[in-house]
Amino acid sequence: MPVRTLGTGKAALEVSAIGLGCMGFTMSWPPFLPHDEAIAAIRAAYEMGERFFDTAEVYGPFANEELVGEALEPFRDDVVIATKFGFALHGDPDGGEGGEGEAPLDASGRVQQTDSRPATIRKAVEGSLRRLRTDHIDLYYQHRVDLRVPIEDVAGTMQELMDEGKILHWGLSEAAPATVRRAHMVTPVTAVQNEYSMWWRRPEEELIPTLEELGIGLVPFSPLGKAMLTGRFDAGSRFSDDDYRSKIPRFAPEHMAHNVAMAEYVESLASERGVAPAQIALGWLLAQKPWIAPIPGTKHVERMRQNMGGAAVTFTADELADIREHLDAIHIEGARYAPVQEALTNR
Repeated sequence: MPVRTLGTGKAALEVSAIGLGCMGFTMSWPPFLPHDEAIAAIRAAYEMGERFFDTAEVYGPFANEELVGEALEPFRDDVVIATKFGFALHGDPDGGEGGEGEAPLDASGRVQQTDSRPATIRKAVEGSLRRLRTDHIDLYYQHRVDLRVPIEDVAGTMQELMDEGKILHWGLSEAAPATVRRAHMVTPVTAVQNEYSMWWRRPEEELIPTLEELGIGLVPFSPLGKAMLTGRFDAGSRFSDDDYRSKIPRFAPEHMAHNVAMAEYVESLASERGVAPAQIALGWLLAQKPWIAPIPGTKHVERMRQNMGGAAVTFTADELADIREHLDAIHIEGARYAPVQEALTNR
């Protein structure tokens, strides 16, 4: 697997060009694998050359970190583990009411209240270290910005945790460019994790130029458009109530008939090259900037293998220009999040 460098200077971190997003092992994408099969799948990714694994305390909650920690324990010194803090999962860290795991949920069962108070962060990092079976976290993201806590305070806490050796690098997820800039002034940021793909390109407007200026890496989640860019769906595809996509406007029946045009275009590119649509989508992302490292998620070993093959797909400048022209001409209908979730982004 080729490698890429996120961040610059002391904030630089070398990772696999294409990582593995592990959320789906415990959240959002049922049916879930039995425990032993999930462990085997994560270890299979390692055996195939994967070295960059992404998790979060909220995925479960907590179960995902436990799974990833167990799976990677034999190889801990040979992998990069990224996890996240920032949701209200720990009750009152100052000793008030509320216990670990208790948090307000939205209609889709997702935690929606943020909490990045320094005391909460310290409680969160200790839990993540324990569940991940490690003495340090390679990359620690603020999962969503907490408007009640100045980002400078969060960045300062990250520096303290670095000084203590509990984390090596830090980043933010779904943060506004101005927030990233403020955070970076206090403690250099290694990476920002935001959604970015052929069918969600808003980061190109302001975020990517900001990251390029500051020397910060980008780790795109949902680089395959929650599987929309894999060739698995058509205009008639529908999703069960326990599938997270059933709560996303873009996947609503009234929008699928229109949005499938994007999937069909990616499939046409894949057919021309004799590769999988997912490999086109991932190769395209890698071609945008040398400091981009996407983290497609899957529970299936063969799809892991296929996704990793996206690192071998390259494009000429003329091909990229032609693709951009086609993408610009395809209008996507429907929001990428329900309103309550969108409200937590770009702030």
